Amino acid sequence: MKKMAATYMSTDKVWLDKFKYDDAERQFYEHQSKTIAPQHNQQEESTGSTPSNSGDNSELLSRVASLEQENQSLHKVVKDLQSAIAKLENRVTILEKSATSPAAKPTAPVANAKVTPPAAAPKEEEDDDDIDLFGSDDEEEDAEAARIKEERLRQYAEKKSKKPGLIAKSSILLDVKPWDDETDMTKMEECVRSVQMDGLLWGSSKLVPVGYGIKKLQIQCVVEDDKVGTDILEEEITKFEDYVQSVDIAAFNKI
Repeated sequence: MKKMAATYMSTDKVWLDKFKYDDAERQFYEHQSKTIAPQHNQQEESTGSTPSNSGDNSELLSRVASLEQENQSLHKVVKDLQSAIAKLENRVTILEKSATSPAAKPTAPVANAKVTPPAAAPKEEEDDDDIDLFGSDDEEEDAEAARIKEERLRQYAEKKSKKPGLIAKSSILLDVKPWDDETDMTKMEECVRSVQMDGLLWGSSKLVPVGYGIKKLQIQCVVEDDKVGTDILEEEITKFEDYVQSVDIAAFNKI
């Protein structure tokens, strides 16, 4: 067995020449790394520089645009100021001219000046002036206009005095309570509606349960404030003592 192994090892050249294969493999990978690295570096430089350059260019363009806008706005402000100054200068010049012009200076009164009376008109002209052909007609027209004006004012005053004024009214909701559940509610409502006054108008009514079989009469009415008062109305209703125990105002509204 030992002899066969020695014979096999002596004929097999793979293990004996392994360093040659290792050197060849190392040289291959070194060559590959030398050729690939420069290309990779060039790609990184090209890809890395382009975004930065584009970013710088866009920022520079935006700043230039903003500066141009500011420059335009400043030019506009300067033009407005120049026009305003020109207007002020024109106004000052006009005021100075008006102040220094001789027409603007007030004339002082001359002391002890003699006033010459107007020349007397000829006698013929005075006679002509005395003859007024249209003066009487003007006076008649003025008198007629004054009379028409007074007549219209009198008619307006009469019409205004006859016009009725605004009548103040109120809507009242009354709660009329009976003595007990045996009270005739129909008769009690007839008694309430029998109260008649100038300025009083009765409206709708209904029976509202109170409790223990007792119902109260709830009735609506409209009154004129100047003619009918709530105190008088309650006093007249409570006169029916056989049916009415009390009267309360449930609601009061101005119309």
